[in-house]
Amino acid sequence: MTNNQFDELHPSPKEFEQVVEGKDVSLFILKNEQMSVSITNYGARIVSIVVPDMKGTLKDVVLGFDNLEGYMTGDETYFGATIGRYGNRIASGKFTLEGETYTLPVNNGPNHLHGGLKGFSSVVWDVERVSDEAVELSYFSKDGEEGYPGDLNVKVTFTLTKENEVKIEYKASTTKPTVINLTNHSFFNLNGLGTGTIYNHSLQVNADHYVPVNENLIPYGQTHTVESTPFDFRIAKTIGKDIFDEHEQLKFGNGYDHTFAFENSGALSKVSTALGDQSGIVMDTYTSEPGMQLYTGNFLESNHTLKNGSKDEFRGAFCLETQHFPDSPNQCSFPSAVLQPDGMYESVTIYKFSVNK
Repeated sequence: MTNNQFDELHPSPKEFEQVVEGKDVSLFILKNEQMSVSITNYGARIVSIVVPDMKGTLKDVVLGFDNLEGYMTGDETYFGATIGRYGNRIASGKFTLEGETYTLPVNNGPNHLHGGLKGFSSVVWDVERVSDEAVELSYFSKDGEEGYPGDLNVKVTFTLTKENEVKIEYKASTTKPTVINLTNHSFFNLNGLGTGTIYNHSLQVNADHYVPVNENLIPYGQTHTVESTPFDFRIAKTIGKDIFDEHEQLKFGNGYDHTFAFENSGALSKVSTALGDQSGIVMDTYTSEPGMQLYTGNFLESNHTLKNGSKDEFRGAFCLETQHFPDSPNQCSFPSAVLQPDGMYESVTIYKFSVNK
């Protein structure tokens, strides 16, 4: 592929060159011979991923905007963003840690969601290192920011490998005991932007259990088997096959908005494979996290005009958010999301692209 072919599908870096809250915002484009990825330090976001389909035609497979203003104005969409301090929901915006109760902003019904009113998706990250293959970003979250304890130093590195992997590495340290759950919130349509719903995408997930939730999307505190439920993706099936089932959990989420539980014990392992039915584009997901949230765009309403003039239509994309379980700070049976001052938070997720010919 030529640089010009990639550039035609990426937003122009000039549309992101701005000073926000005293910091420079930029767009960085990573390329190898087969694909390219663009990253902005506003929210440490993936703006685009351009890959060839089975015919060799380049497709942009993530939702997003072609300028900085799109990400800064209107409703928070989280498109492509790094989410923190805590991805997903915390019930009633409260948790107790080592005898002290912390109160967080409530921004999703009765819950705290994705770091609060101004999470990591809405700040300008510092640029530590840039090359043709990688961008390393950092952010200092001060003690008490959005109600969380401890000064938190965070780094996220995006690398485009020669194996057509988008590798995301997170590291963080704290000055006080705190909770942390970082993830990436890219919305994928492997057929390309503006190609309709994701119902006919094939998905396979290596999980025997999922995390059921109540009507406020807060877990009950245990995992359930996927056996004989719409959540059984152990054998590949289309996302739309069971999404209209009358199962109570699908009603609560208005579709899939649930975490799958893995047995990886912190080791990097392959957890899912998705396939675009029209494009033949395959995306394998690897993670060291104990869970992955499948979200099927159930609350997208075509309110935003995206790259190439497409809309963020209802169920026009899906998310595979690798993470700890929702509300883990309040659920003692779940893997711990606590980070101590003498510890280091480390997490790796890989989205690997190929073509099914």
